[in-house]
Amino acid sequence: MVKDYMQYDAMAQEALRGVLRDVLTRVEKSGLPGDHHLYIIFCSDFPGVELSPRLRARYPKEMTIVLQHQFWSLKVSEEAFEVDLSFNRRLEHLRVPFNAIKGFLDPSVEFGLQLFVEGEEAPLFVKSGEAAKNAAAPERKAVTVQQGEGKAARESHLSSQGRIVPLDQFRKKQSES
Repeated sequence: MVKDYMQYDAMAQEALRGVLRDVLTRVEKSGLPGDHHLYIIFCSDFPGVELSPRLRARYPKEMTIVLQHQFWSLKVSEEAFEVDLSFNRRLEHLRVPFNAIKGFLDPSVEFGLQLFVEGEEAPLFVKSGEAAKNAAAPERKAVTVQQGEGKAARESHLSSQGRIVPLDQFRKKQSES
């Protein structure tokens, strides 16, 4: 197997995190336009994630948050974002490093990203040549978002399964419809 001295996977992950950072920076400055709303899935046990003890006990490994109508004090830095959210009518402050984020979805436009988190199972990457033939991709549960599916159904898929479809799989679903 040829060694990847260019580290394409790492560059692609940083670029995808840059997309998420840019989205959150726009939301921080201008709010969410139209029907946009954001699901962010992250490893709650990742170093630098700040949660209350109550939330950490309820979500020890992974957590999904939704930025839609009721979020406050969004602050975005190069390394992380911070936000205040209501959980059962209790305001909670969260700090999430971008490297802890596993997935991102904006169901209003059927856009999603799946990201690699160090220490977690790697997402599927585009591979070429012999590496693609020999790659043993682990079985993954994924949200399947169908084109034309109602917003409530898409959100139900996400909340019940808690996973994001890798972008390439999403495109295949779109073209098959």
